[in-house]
Parts: sequence; structure tokens; C-alpha cells
Amino acid sequence: MIAILKKCALGVALIAISAAILLYSDFSSRITSAGAQGNAGRPRKVALVQVSSIPALDDGMNGMLEQLAHRGYADGGRITLRRYNAEGDISVANAIAKEVTSGDSDLIVSLSTISLQTIANANKFATPPRRHVFGLVSDPYAVGVGISRENHLNHPPYMTGVGSLAPVEQLFQLAKQLNPSLKKVGLVWDPSEGNSVVTTNVGRSVCAKMGITLEEANAEDATAIGDAVSAVISRKVDAIWVSPDVVALRGIEVIRQKAATARIPVFSSTPNADSKRLFDLGANYRALGHVIGDIAADVLEGRNPASIPVENVMPISLHINRTALKGLRDHWIIPDTVVQKADVVIDETGRHENPAAEAAAAKGSK
Repeated sequence: MIAILKKCALGVALIAISAAILLYSDFSSRITSAGAQGNAGRPRKVALVQVSSIPALDDGMNGMLEQLAHRGYADGGRITLRRYNAEGDISVANAIAKEVTSGDSDLIVSLSTISLQTIANANKFATPPRRHVFGLVSDPYAVGVGISRENHLNHPPYMTGVGSLAPVEQLFQLAKQLNPSLKKVGLVWDPSEGNSVVTTNVGRSVCAKMGITLEEANAEDATAIGDAVSAVISRKVDAIWVSPDVVALRGIEVIRQKAATARIPVFSSTPNADSKRLFDLGANYRALGHVIGDIAADVLEGRNPASIPVENVMPISLHINRTALKGLRDHWIIPDTVVQKADVVIDETGRHENPAAEAAAAKGSK
């Protein structure tokens, strides 16, 4: 009788172990093969999360949606798209992250560093973690979400995306070319933004190497922008740089107007179609969106996020605004050689695109 009981107990134990193995395998398959299942079944549910409505993020989002549609994943077809926008409110961003990671999304696509951080943190508590593709992030290796700078395949297995560190050194080299006497540049930024911390540190290093003093003032929300700009202007800066800082970008018109009153130029790291700055040198956000869209489509088609390295991708775009030279306190010039390299030139006759430069930037993003 005892022998029979022992055999029964052994059998039950073997069944339990087998069941555990099957459950573990099923958990893994839910991450790695859900996209492939969606091709033949119901539309996949995609949550699109951005932290704010600013031109750079909107351009990246539109580029991402264009590429998804090009790959056969248009909203209302093979995917059902749900959009979330925190409009610059971090508490709302955290609530959105909790909702999308605890819901039934098949894929989360996030745009901006803050959205990456909030979703990555919430996803740690999701069962199972939701597949997550991110983009429009300055430095994903430095913002505490578990991505290795040394090994780009070392990241959470359910998450992947691209970084896009702004070309800060090239930006200041161009500023110095337009005004060789440039000595002091103002910067308004939010120290609570991980992307801003990264970019500011790069800016400090570049400016120190070039003999430029970077005069800084902090603004943690849009209401503080005006005072922060006035503070840096009072230090007799020669120009103002607007980095890829969400708070500063939301208040960029205030920055430009105060700089215009002081008769100094503004230059930025975020090109967009209707820029009134002297120049913008940074990402071609629509081309960058295409890269993000390709990764998202790959994951929807069943590619394992764990197999996709997190690389830095920067399709550079240069916008020049010749009309911004008028009335400046100091002597700034825009040489023809710079104009010829620009993707967009704005002058008295309007806005002009350089198709060759745009094509080169788009090619560089692939």
C-alpha cells in the first residue's frame, strides 16, 4: 500500500512539474509570437503614448504612423490604435503608463524619454509585461530603464527601440561659424527630464572645449519659462540654445519673443516646418519616425524584441532662417556654403526645401 502511495505521489509531482514547464513556455510564447498570431486573427491593439504635443514629437509620431501603414498596419485595418497624450503632466503620464501596461494592449509605442521611463517602470509590474517599442529618446542607456550602453542587446526582453542623441557639437560648431565672436549662450531647461540632463551635460562639455560659457536657468513647467529666459538674458548672452527639452519646447515662442526684444538669435536642436529661429540642427523627426515604425511593424509580425539591439539613430536635418538675421545686436552671417547644405531655407520669398539634402538624411536613418 505504501509503495502504491509513493508511486501516486511521484506521478502527481511529475504532472505538476510538466504543467509548470508548459505554463512557463506559454508565458514566453505570449511575448515572442503574439504578433505573428495577429496577422491571421483579430486586429492587434496598439497603444501610442506621447508626453506632449510639440512639433518634434508630432512629426515623429506622424512618421511612425506612415511607416506602420506602409508595412500594412493602418489604424482600423490590421491594428486598432489607441492614443494617449499626457500634455506635459507627469502625474498623467504615470497614470497612462499604468493603464496601458495593465490593459490588453498587444504593443505599446512610446515617444519621448519621459514616456519611455514611465512605461518601463510600470511594465515591471505587468503580468505579462507588454511588448514596448520606444523612440524620440535622447539617450536610452542613461535613463535607468535597464539598457546597456556597452551591449545594445542587453535590455528587458519585451522592450526595444532607438535612441537619438542630438548632434550638439555640430550645432555649436555651426553657431561659431555664423558668429566667430560667440562667447556666451543661454540655456533654459528642466532638470527633472532625463533627456535634458543628458543633453545639457553634452552641451557643457562641448562649450567648455570651444571656449563658450553656457549660462543656464531651470524651468520645471511652462509658467517658469519667462523668468528663466529673462535670467539668462540678463547675463548678457550672445544667443539662446533650445535643447530637446519638452518644457522649453512648449514655451519656445516665449523664448523667441524675449530673445527678439534683446536682439539676440535663438537656435535649437529640434527642426520643424515653421521655425522662426536663426537655425535648427537636429533630428529629421519624420525620418526617425519611419525607423520606429519599422521596428514596431517587425514586432507586430512576431519578431522578438529581445533580438533587436537598441541603437542610436540620428538622421540629421538643418533648417536655416535668413529672415532671423534682421535686427540682431551682433554680427551674424549665413554663408552660401551653409545654405547649400540646409534641408530647409526660409527667406523673404518663403520656405524652400532641398530635396537632395532631405533624401540624404532619410537614407542615413536606415
